[in-house]
Amino acid sequence: MLHHVELYAADFEAAVSFWEWFLGDLGYERHQDWADGRSWKLGPTYLVVARAPEEYADEGFHRRHPGLNHLAFHAESRSHVDETTEKLRARGMKILYEDDHPHAGGPDHYAVYFEAPERVKVELVAPTESGVEE
Repeated sequence: MLHHVELYAADFEAAVSFWEWFLGDLGYERHQDWADGRSWKLGPTYLVVARAPEEYADEGFHRRHPGLNHLAFHAESRSHVDETTEKLRARGMKILYEDDHPHAGGPDHYAVYFEAPERVKVELVAPTESGVEE
């Protein structure tokens, strides 16, 4: 089981604003809050956003470099994916693989892929029609 994920942000305020909304919508609650960081928790797992140290703030993240590619979260249903997709569009977030949405992961995979602040790719995945996890 995953304990936590920590993301560094060059634009701390934008990152916190986004993750506060997105994780809150998924049922995460604020866990910790300090001058240069915030965390949200659901069950035993939490996500931290921390201000990137100044000397590294201009070095951009890219998901295709070695390291983290994306974070995937469980959605409650296909309608949850659809509702979140519309909320993301309303917030001006970049939806990835728009031409294949919501089946960019294949015909049986229902999800929205998007870029969060700092260009981290995030995926929100609906349960399969059978209810069995892939």
